[in-house]
Amino acid sequence: MELEKAYNPKEKEGEIYQMWEKGGYFTPKKTHKKPFDKTQGRPFTIIMPPPNANGALHIGHALFVTLQDIMIRYHRMKGDSALWLPGADHAGFETQVVFDKKLEKEGRKKSEIPKEQLLKEMMDFTLSNKQIMENQLRKLGASCDWTRAKFTLDDDIVKVVYSTFEKLKQDGLIYKGNRLVNWCAKHQTTLSDVEIKYEERTDPLYYIKYGPFKLATVRPETKFGDTAIAVNPKDNRYKNYVGAEVEVETILGKAKIKVIADESVDMEFGTGAVKVTPAHDFADYETWQRHKNEIPGPKIVIDKYGKMNELAGPYAGMKILEAREKIVADMIAKGLLDEKEIDKNYKHNVAVCYKCGTVIEPTLMDNQWFVKMTEKPASGGLSLRDLAVEAVKNQEIKFTPQRFEKIFLQWMENLRDWNISRQIPWGIPIPDEKSKLKTQKSKITTEENEPEQVFDTWFSSGQWPFATLQNTQKGDFEYFYPTSVMETGADILFFWVARMVMLGIYITGKAPFKDVYLHGLVRDKDKQKMSKSKGNVVDPLGTVEQHGADALRMALVFANSPGQDIAFSEDKIIAQKRFANKIWNASRFVLQQANTLQTSDVWKSPDIGCLIESKADEEILKALQETSKEVTKDIETFQFHEAAQKIYHFFWHTFCDVYIEQTKSQIANCKSQNEKGNTANILLYVLRESLKLLHPFMPFITEQIYQMLPNKDAKALIIAPWPE
Repeated sequence: MELEKAYNPKEKEGEIYQMWEKGGYFTPKKTHKKPFDKTQGRPFTIIMPPPNANGALHIGHALFVTLQDIMIRYHRMKGDSALWLPGADHAGFETQVVFDKKLEKEGRKKSEIPKEQLLKEMMDFTLSNKQIMENQLRKLGASCDWTRAKFTLDDDIVKVVYSTFEKLKQDGLIYKGNRLVNWCAKHQTTLSDVEIKYEERTDPLYYIKYGPFKLATVRPETKFGDTAIAVNPKDNRYKNYVGAEVEVETILGKAKIKVIADESVDMEFGTGAVKVTPAHDFADYETWQRHKNEIPGPKIVIDKYGKMNELAGPYAGMKILEAREKIVADMIAKGLLDEKEIDKNYKHNVAVCYKCGTVIEPTLMDNQWFVKMTEKPASGGLSLRDLAVEAVKNQEIKFTPQRFEKIFLQWMENLRDWNISRQIPWGIPIPDEKSKLKTQKSKITTEENEPEQVFDTWFSSGQWPFATLQNTQKGDFEYFYPTSVMETGADILFFWVARMVMLGIYITGKAPFKDVYLHGLVRDKDKQKMSKSKGNVVDPLGTVEQHGADALRMALVFANSPGQDIAFSEDKIIAQKRFANKIWNASRFVLQQANTLQTSDVWKSPDIGCLIESKADEEILKALQETSKEVTKDIETFQFHEAAQKIYHFFWHTFCDVYIEQTKSQIANCKSQNEKGNTANILLYVLRESLKLLHPFMPFITEQIYQMLPNKDAKALIIAPWPE
């Protein structure tokens, strides 16, 4: 059979994917029983990080699809029961933000839409995007098992989430209380510690006169919530004031405030004396916790809309920055602040919402749900944090790159209780004593009372590995759990990976995966973050349409070392498109030789060595064997970029530039038809084995060519045996 003159990925890729899916090649065969026989394949499982079902896939999705598909296709060809379980995430807060923007464009207000109608619209929006996203995954070549696809709002998944919530409650690890939380005034919801980011900013540092003290602060507007002055117990400058109540002049008149000693106070910051505002600062809140018997409780002076409240007197109703400017001016006028002493170049880290950049306001709020991260459960055993720490230290879970192990353990040291309640309508409602949950695919409602809060989406997705496998096919959990590899972005190591480790071990007694592979961000050619406003975004689906999925996939992996950000551009895709053309043209030449010499019968011979006619034949077979071993080793050790470069170099330079050129004269000078046939068959053999090595990286073009070979050793390349 002869290949067409040019390979057209736009025409062929869809047909090839349909052939794979209809052939059932994505569904693993559970043929092996535990304990496993080392001579047979084992289960190899990847749970796909479920993309947010709120928009089109971006270049980061294309990267994870490529990396995970490489592993799955490789292990499938190795004979393992390879399961790649796909899914979609309702994505709580993330989807709420996207949907709010949609409403804004339509000129509609969320507050004016009846709750039931709003939830239905959001569900329709999410399910529509879910379908689009799944078709886009197909276009990228994702060989995942669609028969096991799950959605975070599937009834059986929600049931698992509630079961975990109930177990945590029974173990005394869930509590509801009045606590200080991270509050985004723009989105009107709390955020967990990992959902805020820190930006270095330059702000004025003010030195406020407080009776006999001068206190340094960047937030003079919170002074109406001050409950104490704190100094370090080792600071001799203030030892005579500790325990005393001092009279101070404020812009609202005279007041009395107590001086306390606390070791957390940095004697080198400002004057070494600081104001304590427990309702609006996490460090101050903890200071109050230690001194409850000495000082008053928190006083809230900023409301949830980021405005000063009635305790701010004449400044009530002002937004924070407006109030700050007015308060500073009035304090200067009253002699409580010396304008000359203001440090206008004070650099510090400011917590902001990771989605909108709004400065986070630490706020005291009622009815907040928290998970205790560092306390032992009532039923016995380690805390959630210590379960994860022990699993990593004992090497039950290994990181690639290894440096992330240290980062993970350091982060665990400073873990605070996890706020799992969100003040948004979209998500899985948190059940309380008066409400009874009822979920349906088309809507989420509650009977009796509607909870005002929903679970943090990371609480539900943190249960994803065991929640999915417990609710797919009978025996899946027992066979495929723990999973093999969790491949995801380094930026969500603490958002998601840490949550999965803690909850997975807590519920199942086993770590949810054995290896964690972390990739970096895809940036533009100048290593700048991609954004629509900069005009430097690479659209993966547009790229597939123009250049083919194989070129995109190979470009993404070719120079992508683990954990490092990638400098990416269309030039790299075009370079790999040229490589695809090289593969096609070389294959056309080999097939032409095979067709001319009618060599298919030779494949009855079990030994390729008997076909050797020249030193060139020996060298190409040796080079192929070495390349196979190296590529196999690189894939096994997650060095996918090394594997891609080696098979690229072998095919283009060793096979095409050297051996194929040598065979042209070798065939011409052969003394017999049999000798010519032997050379042609070595060409076919090297081509077939090369296609196998290339297949995990460039699945479409390799499958298309494989189907035309006279020496196929499987019905389809996707299930052909991996080269030994």
